[in-house]
Amino acid sequence: MFKSSQLIKMFNEIMMKKIGLLICLFLGFSSSVIAQGNAENGKAKSTTCGACHGSDGNSAISMNPKLAGQHVKYLVKQLTEFKLASQTGGKEGRNNAVMNGMSAALSEQDILDLAAYYSSQEATPGESTPDSVEQGNTLYVGGDLERGITACIACHGPRGNGTSLSGFPDISGQHSNYIATQLKAFRSGERANSLNGMMADIAKRMTDKDIEVISSYVAGLH
Repeated sequence: MFKSSQLIKMFNEIMMKKIGLLICLFLGFSSSVIAQGNAENGKAKSTTCGACHGSDGNSAISMNPKLAGQHVKYLVKQLTEFKLASQTGGKEGRNNAVMNGMSAALSEQDILDLAAYYSSQEATPGESTPDSVEQGNTLYVGGDLERGITACIACHGPRGNGTSLSGFPDISGQHSNYIATQLKAFRSGERANSLNGMMADIAKRMTDKDIEVISSYVAGLH
């Protein structure tokens, strides 16, 4: 008989192999285009973004994400998909009433410049609630084999930093309210733009308590 810890390890190894394949496929997209973003131009273009996300990308509003230090490729993907949603009436891309309007007039160069600017900023750290640390760490590092929940560490790394080339976002220090809202959106199908639908598959297996705990836990990672 396998111990539960061994089963979790085997499950996560299998998921890591699948994730590795997805990364290889994802890296088929050219990274040369993203390198054309200009951070100084992006700073000038970010004026209207500051009301929600802070002048340096560190939002003071817990429902709005921190953009500072986020990976360029992820920022480009999200802005591009917000714009796509604005063009298709929300049928494609990532649908958000506010961001659809904000991204509608952005050119490809605007998106690259904004991504370059925000990725160059330093994110402020967040905090985990004391009662979420133990449970959050268990779920983040080991997942839950019985319920088919993949360990978050498999994609986002031990400190929640993700990886710039894979497209997995940096979630360390992110507002817990924002993380919880996005997990619930993935769970309900309201948001469906994660790589190969992985986040929807994971989130639909999570309870409200799981989401509360993991959202608080990652807020304290840095």
